Parts: sequence; C-alpha cells; structure tokens
Amino acid sequence: MNTNKNNIDYTLISIVILLGIVSIFTINTVEPTLPAKYANQNFLLKQIVWYFGGGILIALIMLIDYDRFRQLTWILYGTGLTMLLMLFFRFPGPIIHEVNNAVSWFKVPVLGTFQPAEIMKVILVLTLAHVMYFHNQKYVKQTVKSDLWLLGKIIALSFPPMALIAVQPDLGSFLVLAAITAAMILVSGISWRLILSIVSIALGVIGLIIAAYFLFPDSIAVYLQEGVFQHVSSRFYGWFYPEQYSDSGYQLIRAMMAIGSGQLFGKGIEAMQVNVPERHTDMIFTAVAEQFGFIGSSIVVTLFFLLLYRLIHIAIQSNDSYGSFIVTGIVGMFTYQIFQNIGMSIQLLPITGLPLPFLSYGGSSTLTYLIAIGIVLNIHSRTKKYMFE
Repeated sequence: MNTNKNNIDYTLISIVILLGIVSIFTINTVEPTLPAKYANQNFLLKQIVWYFGGGILIALIMLIDYDRFRQLTWILYGTGLTMLLMLFFRFPGPIIHEVNNAVSWFKVPVLGTFQPAEIMKVILVLTLAHVMYFHNQKYVKQTVKSDLWLLGKIIALSFPPMALIAVQPDLGSFLVLAAITAAMILVSGISWRLILSIVSIALGVIGLIIAAYFLFPDSIAVYLQEGVFQHVSSRFYGWFYPEQYSDSGYQLIRAMMAIGSGQLFGKGIEAMQVNVPERHTDMIFTAVAEQFGFIGSSIVVTLFFLLLYRLIHIAIQSNDSYGSFIVTGIVGMFTYQIFQNIGMSIQLLPITGLPLPFLSYGGSSTLTYLIAIGIVLNIHSRTKKYMFE
C-alpha cells in the first residue's frame, strides 16, 4: 500500500500558475485604462501579494491531514454565518462596506475589503461533505426515508447562507452556493429517482413562472420592478434588451463590443479601445479577448477546461468518500463561476457580478480559490493506492 503523502499534483499546480500569470499580465495591461477613481490603487502589486499569500496558505493547508477538517466543520460554518449576519444587521457599522447598494463587504484596516460570501463557498463545501459522509456511514442501507432525511439536512444547511447572501443583494454568490449544493446532491448517494422528481417539480415551477410572464407581462413587470426582486429583474431586462435598458445593459453592450473587436488574433498588447466598466474584475475576459482575439481567448478557456478535468480526475481517484465529496463541491463552484463569467460577457447569461476564477482582481476571491486548490492538493496527496485495486 502506498499512502502517497508526498504525491504533489504538479499538473494542477502548473495550470493554476499559468492562470495566475495570465491574470497578472492582463491586470498590468488593463490598469492604465481604468477610470480616475481607481488611480493610485496599484491593482497589479496587490494581485501579486494575494497570489503570494495564497501560496503560503496552500503550503499550510498541505501540512494538515484533510480528515482534520471534520473537527473544524461546525466552527467554520458558525463563523461564516456570523459574518453574514453581521452584514445583514450592519453591525458593527464602521467596518461595513457598501458598494452599489450591496452590503457584502467588511472594510479591514491595512488589508482592505473582505467579502465573507467568498470564503462561505468553501465553508459550505466542507460542511455538506461532512454531513454527507457521516450520513452514509450511519445509513448503510439506502431507503426513501434516509434519502429524504439527507436531502433535508443538505437544504437546511445551504438555505441560511444562501438567504443571507441573496438579501445583500449578491445574486452571483447566491447562484454559486446553489451550484455547489446541486453538485453535491448529485454525488451524495440520494437515489436518482428522487433527484429527477425534484428536478421535474422545479422545472414545472419555472415553466409556470415563464407562462405567467407571457400571459400577464404588464402585471409581472410591475411586480418585479417594484418588489423585492427589483435588483434581479433589472439584470434580466438588461440581458434580454440591453439597447432598451441602457443602465443595466450598458456593461453588456461594451463587453460584446470589446470581445467582437478582437476578432481572430486580437488588436495586440495594450491596444484596447473599448471602455468596459469593471474590466479588472468581473469583465477581465473582455480584456483578454480584445487584446488576443479568439485565439487568446480559446487558450484561456482551454486552461480552465484542463483545470476542471484535473479536479474531476482527483475526485474520481480519491477512494475516500469524504475527499470525493469535497472535491466535487469545489468542481461545482469553479464550473459554475467560469461558465457564468464568460457566458455573461457574450450575452449567453445575465450579468451577475461574478469574478472569473484566478484571473479577476480581488483579494477575497483569489484567496478563496487558492484555499480550495490547497484542499484539493491535500486530498490528492493523501489518496491511498492499492496494488490490486
């Protein structure tokens, strides 16, 4: 038996390093084109610091057997919920940071802003993996009752952070948590018959909502624009009719102009002529596309494909269900964010304000992604291999 404690996945590390190089290079070319309000921010230096700090965190995570995470599960979950509740009640006031009417950040001296929703993604993965593992250990014989009980526990743990993030409002992070939950339900051991029944009911409800919109468009429009879903509805109207809704559709129009203008080979380094809001964060893919065209964009997409492929391989290779559950949740997190970010830049999906993993500027997001990679590397390095598997 080989425990592979020193088995480091250099392929995964290499992919992340390449994405980091693309991020630093692109931020360096984008920074001179940013509005005056971002003057003297030095995003390039900060991003390098975040990557350096994330590398240290990965090294520290590798020193701890991932099985120990179970002992910290409820402490981490309680801490994450506490931070989200502090944002909800805006307490304490001085450190609450609001941007574009969204109360999603703490402002920490020296370190800058910190977004609890980002780290809550990893915390939710660890929590659901812990609950799923012990449930399957206890209920060896699968029944409808045990499946419903497990499903109830998963929903009960996922709903509080999702609800607190939704009211901030932060639609993007809410959907990431939903994607994590869905991915982990698929591998939880719950019978496919039950999962398909739930999916069918959900699709039926969505169908009724769509039918109601087309049957009573005026009433639904008034309800969406004046109700609690005003933030969400503006995003959807800006997605469907960007030319008519200039406020919510402006960013999408500029993004598609930038991507389209890059054509096949791009305009060249720093040859960006289209002004796109938040280009160093959520819209960094447009900078890649405009400078390096379809070819450069395809290389970046290929790197993301290889990242997801490697993560899925590690999840399958792990012979510990707890480790497989964790990696599956991380796969769900990355898959949705990559698809959503690139999709919203080309009008395939509505704009939700999600950063592109490893490329977009951001301390909270970059550290969260690197922590997730550190956990995956930890699981891979401790995966046992047997001669006669």
